[in-house]
Amino acid sequence: MNYDDVISQYNSQVKELSARYESVRFEDVHPCLFRFLSGISPAKISFALTESAKSTKFITPNQNTRTTLDIGAGSGRDSAWFAQHGYDVVAVEPSPLLMEEAKERHPHKNIHWLQDKMPDLHKTIRLGMSFDLILLSAVWMHIQPQDRPRVFRKLVSLLKSGGVIAISLRNGPHRIAESTYPVSALELEKLAVQHGLIVAAKENGEDRLGRQDVTWQTVLLQLPDDGTGALPLLRQIITKDRKSSTYKLALLRCIVRIADSAAGLARFTGDDTVAIPMGLLALFWIRMFKPLVEQDIPQATDRRGLGFVKAPFNQLRGVSPFELKVGGVFEGDNAWALHRALKDAADTIRKMPATYITYPNSEEQVFKVEGRTASHRAGSATFTGITSEYLWSFGEMTIPLNIWNALVRYAHWIEPSLLFEWSELMQQYAQSRGIDIRLDQLMNALKWLDPERDTSLVRTIVQNNIADGIPAHCIWSGEAIKKTFAVDHCFPFSAYPCNDLWNLLPTKAKVNLAKSDKLVTSDTLAEARDRMETWWQNAYFRSERVENRLYAERFRREALASLPLEVDERSDAFFENLYEAILLKRVFLKQNQNLPDWSTAC
Repeated sequence: MNYDDVISQYNSQVKELSARYESVRFEDVHPCLFRFLSGISPAKISFALTESAKSTKFITPNQNTRTTLDIGAGSGRDSAWFAQHGYDVVAVEPSPLLMEEAKERHPHKNIHWLQDKMPDLHKTIRLGMSFDLILLSAVWMHIQPQDRPRVFRKLVSLLKSGGVIAISLRNGPHRIAESTYPVSALELEKLAVQHGLIVAAKENGEDRLGRQDVTWQTVLLQLPDDGTGALPLLRQIITKDRKSSTYKLALLRCIVRIADSAAGLARFTGDDTVAIPMGLLALFWIRMFKPLVEQDIPQATDRRGLGFVKAPFNQLRGVSPFELKVGGVFEGDNAWALHRALKDAADTIRKMPATYITYPNSEEQVFKVEGRTASHRAGSATFTGITSEYLWSFGEMTIPLNIWNALVRYAHWIEPSLLFEWSELMQQYAQSRGIDIRLDQLMNALKWLDPERDTSLVRTIVQNNIADGIPAHCIWSGEAIKKTFAVDHCFPFSAYPCNDLWNLLPTKAKVNLAKSDKLVTSDTLAEARDRMETWWQNAYFRSERVENRLYAERFRREALASLPLEVDERSDAFFENLYEAILLKRVFLKQNQNLPDWSTAC
């Protein structure tokens, strides 16, 4: 029996199963996990701890950024418990009918529902999030034994340092699905050892529904570090690898920046890899090196110059770094120059850092490049814009998933480390040529130039709509906008410098001032949902002004590049998926930046 057959069996008994699941409390079903989350000292817990856990301090989730991934959420009982206790929950359920039932039973603002299934967990991985707690309650027995190492590896990739995977194991006959397999704590302990986790706790228990032939065992596994080997490898590349140029550091930084601002363009190509378009990598490469080259700061021991700095690159001298972005439009000579410069940069990345960044004591490349620039673009003198299709036409780079996740989650210390090492290298190269330059000057030259706050386009659209008799309302309060108004960044610009059209919303000036640099709550987003869609439709998609409708394509491109879900831009569900993606982006920002909340009730 395959996984789809198991899901079908659950679909056929939704009401009965939901009632059964809801008849017992979370605290009764998961006493081991409940005590752990309650912060009870290990010495006071009656169940046995493994030797490795006795010397390990239990780490309860950060009170401000607690996140839970509930895989196989069922009726939503456990997700609801976590949501009620302040967690942001991503509830993953493969059965669409069971998920709809759960949504009706537990319509909590902190639960974000996602239909996904093991062993792939494709949509879950694509979120780019990490979690304090991952719960698999009565799920493991459905995973085929040959798939379990693969699934476990994915679970570890989704876990925060110090986070916990909680798995409840069912022993005994299963009346719901014929496709169940034997389970044991020993199997989980072996997988934990292979991935650097510790077994924090184990507990045996009786069946809470009174079935005499069913028993349960709960295993808690904790991750003391990233557990994937990514961080040691990155440290090796950044600080210890021999470098005759800054290319290796530049490649890592490009990937960090893409993961931060354009992760929506990444493709999860397998269980263990992520692919990014070589055109995007080349675009960020040019943007990053442009100020360094224009200031004549040495980037290599070799004085012959950089391989990608040719006539096309130099022709872009008058182009602002802010124009080098997804959705940017180039025409004429600049279009030709950009295309050739991107090709030169992609070739340099392929031949140099991608080739020479290898695993320790091995010639195997960490970052593999496939494909080359599509020939149909080579002679083009103009193109409509930097689209995702265009960027993919340059080929792709595959990145190990554990490396990608580490660069996403630990960017706050990885990027400064990269910049310091890069500055020291440049200083060494400069000194070898008799050039005296300070480290702080070099650090400043490496500063990533974020766009300036710009709301002028949206302000003009609001004014035109009002002039055309189209009502405008404050997104957050619902009040009518007449003359004076402000344009708000849905997510604060100070924390997330993004001028994408989906992120710019009309508001009353007093509301915008009150919100300031705070993060809008999920409750307030829910209240504003209809107003947001109405604004998007009136401003871009249903506008009678031709110039406004032209921005609809830009709107789509920006949303697909910067938001975390796979959004079918042409489907009827575009705005629904867009809203869900914004909610998940909010959770991501809260988790990584711990911004203060704001609501209309404040």
